[in-house]
Amino acid sequence: MGLIQVTLPGGESHEVPAGTSAGALAERLGLDGVLAALVDGQLRDLRWPLESDARVEFVTFDDPAGREVYWHSSSHLMAQAVKQLYPEARLAIGPSIEEGFYYDFDIGRPFSPEDLEGIEARMRELAKADQPIERAEIPREEAYQRFQEQGEVYKQELLEEIPDGKVSFYGQDGFADMCRGPHLLSTGAIRAIKLLATSGAYWRGDEGRPMLQRIYGVSYPTQDQLDAHLHRLEEARRRDHRRIGRELRLFHLTPEVGQGLPLWLPKGATIRRIIERYIVDLELASGYDHVYSQEIASSTLYKMSGHWDHYRDNMYPAMTLENEELVLRPMNCPRHIMVYMHDQHSYRDLPVRIAELGKVFRYERSGVLTGLHRVRGMTMNDAHVFCRVDQIKDEIVGVVRLIQRVYADFQITNGWYQLSLRDPADRAKFIQNDALWDQAEGMLRDALAELGIAFKEAKGEAAFYGPKIDVQVPTASGKDETLSTVQLDFLLPERFSLEYIGEDGRAHRPVMIHRAVTSTMERWVAFLIETYEGRFPLWLSPEQARILPIADRHAAYARAVLAQMAAAGVRASVDGTNQRISYKIRQAQVEQIPYMLIVGDKEAASGAVAVRSRSEGDLGPIPVAEFLERVVAEVAAKT
Repeated sequence: MGLIQVTLPGGESHEVPAGTSAGALAERLGLDGVLAALVDGQLRDLRWPLESDARVEFVTFDDPAGREVYWHSSSHLMAQAVKQLYPEARLAIGPSIEEGFYYDFDIGRPFSPEDLEGIEARMRELAKADQPIERAEIPREEAYQRFQEQGEVYKQELLEEIPDGKVSFYGQDGFADMCRGPHLLSTGAIRAIKLLATSGAYWRGDEGRPMLQRIYGVSYPTQDQLDAHLHRLEEARRRDHRRIGRELRLFHLTPEVGQGLPLWLPKGATIRRIIERYIVDLELASGYDHVYSQEIASSTLYKMSGHWDHYRDNMYPAMTLENEELVLRPMNCPRHIMVYMHDQHSYRDLPVRIAELGKVFRYERSGVLTGLHRVRGMTMNDAHVFCRVDQIKDEIVGVVRLIQRVYADFQITNGWYQLSLRDPADRAKFIQNDALWDQAEGMLRDALAELGIAFKEAKGEAAFYGPKIDVQVPTASGKDETLSTVQLDFLLPERFSLEYIGEDGRAHRPVMIHRAVTSTMERWVAFLIETYEGRFPLWLSPEQARILPIADRHAAYARAVLAQMAAAGVRASVDGTNQRISYKIRQAQVEQIPYMLIVGDKEAASGAVAVRSRSEGDLGPIPVAEFLERVVAEVAAKT
């Protein structure tokens, strides 16, 4: 048997006999925790024979590919347990997902919590038995006949879409499921299991098809890892902006309006208005010109920009009106290009900074819509800087410093920076111009180096027109999301033939920087709700103080205090309900009101309020004027 050359990441090479399995090679190298291998970029199980020279990268549970294999094998383990406990159940599909796995079953009824406990216990028994997971291939017709005999109608339907030939199955201890794999070598690697929830799910997402029962689960190599994951889930539930937003009456989602199209209720609208005024004022002070543009435009604009070719799946269908084809705005940048093109510019005019709180619409699939985090209609804190090549680094540095200023004001301390690059091998996603891409990526690296900012690189995460710096921030669920972005673009100025007159009197091409500091208003507010757990700092609180009269006879004084609050710009209200003062205090605490101002006979006589702070407790009686000075100073300091 001949020898083959195996190259590992970093260039290290080994000669092994042809036919050596990936798992045997990992064992020879003394590697621990290996779950699968990437062989020339293809994910394979460890039984895969290495027949010719190859590049091999081993993956563990710490790698996304490793978790995919681990959780896919766990979904099969769950299907095996369900079939043993409920032989009448028919199998549908069972993939790994971002945070675990699920499997869909047709059992004719919902699973109960007791069912899930029994299934989970059986999964543990089967995992402990350390059953080998074997791969087999059988002819398609034989597989179809097997499914017919077993009454597996959903598997039959899936098989009908597979071309003639052999079909791969993975199985353990008499259970087998059609699957392309790869999988673990045995069930014993699955050591900590938790079934999380069950829900109804239409077959193939079609409301006209049967309702199946989906079980969600997660598994880990150790119990400590599972416990940490369950803690993160509990923390996410506690801080979920959808629950807090509902309890604090900030926003509302209703099918009558449409999926992913939130209604901002008065308190949520107040928070949003404060943020919008804050960022617009900050941008105006930083040399940006704010504009307005329409939410609908000719499709010609987006064909010119390239969005029609590269982003069309995320756009709403075009509308034909008379002889014009119109689309809802998915991006603001082509509009701002039109604003730039309205005037002639010289080198002295640059940089030109155009900003807008622009409403955009994107067709997100219903399965990914999540409260305010993922919506279909959103208002973006967008801006585009048109500058000379020699101004690029200073402008990028200026934008990043603006982001840092905003994050300090909003007390966001856990963001990290990602340099999002193109994948040169992906010819379809990215506009092709190697020289411009290399130049743009180098300039962003230089700007981050000047700022002394540590960053991670992410190949394939760039925009189709250029690389970007993304600020990633962990959400309450533990996932990192892009909250702010700075994107360098040499390509759209070429597409639109943008010009400025240089010092030499000739036309030159400007460079374009796309940037969003406070993301969309929807995502930014969702993030803040979860970060503050609904306890907004005073300057952002929709209601900064609530005046609580002890009895009806104190209502007139409460209204007089309210008038003083309004004159000082403090957002306040009076609780005029016929409730005991203890109930009013408790209600204000539930609604996360920063200050509760109790007024009775003594306070009315002395022109004071008895102050109770959300964070500090009782502060005692304070003259109204003194309290207002305190609040105004606290708002100004954004504490």
